[in-house]
Amino acid sequence: MFGIHDLALFVVSGLLLNLMPGPDSLLIMTRSATQGWRAGSAATLGIASGTFVHILGAALGLSAVLAASATAFTVVKLVGAAYILYMAIGLLRSKAQDGVQAPLALAPLPYRKIYAQGFLTNVLNPKVALFFLAFVPQFIDANAPHKALAFIILGCIFNINGTLWCHALALFTGAASRRVKLHPAASLWLKRTTGGLFIWLGVKLALAKQN
Repeated sequence: MFGIHDLALFVVSGLLLNLMPGPDSLLIMTRSATQGWRAGSAATLGIASGTFVHILGAALGLSAVLAASATAFTVVKLVGAAYILYMAIGLLRSKAQDGVQAPLALAPLPYRKIYAQGFLTNVLNPKVALFFLAFVPQFIDANAPHKALAFIILGCIFNINGTLWCHALALFTGAASRRVKLHPAASLWLKRTTGGLFIWLGVKLALAKQN
């Protein structure tokens, strides 16, 4: 439907990526630890808003450039597969000491400023835009009639799942305060599991026959 394929694989991959620690999760944990779960949720909503900006920008840009060319879209998919393999190698080479430590204390802020902080943290991160351009097209058929619509649907699924996880992280961190941190061994396990999945996905996509 809508030219989308392997939706279950997309959802699983997205969930693993959302579970991995990064700048967004660190901001949420920090704000939840210092001001409570509502502050973490405010940061989460800002991050989700920033993600929608990346989704819409990537979808519209991709549609404008590639709408008339299935061949060009296939090239984008292959370049994206190569980028996924590059990310996978980096994840597999991760070391245990790369784990996210306990959040640092920050001065309290109004929720609207925390929202803006989450928004800017996400929307100004070029790696997020690059991720969507590389990852999402892998699950859209090259001959799909409405690529932008398929892109937006997949992006929304990814963003909704990520927002639910981030709200849960805010609630959990707020309840446990500063004692919460992701153990380095757990962080390493998540990174290597995701790296292994991405190796398989990248090879599968690179070798797949295009429609």
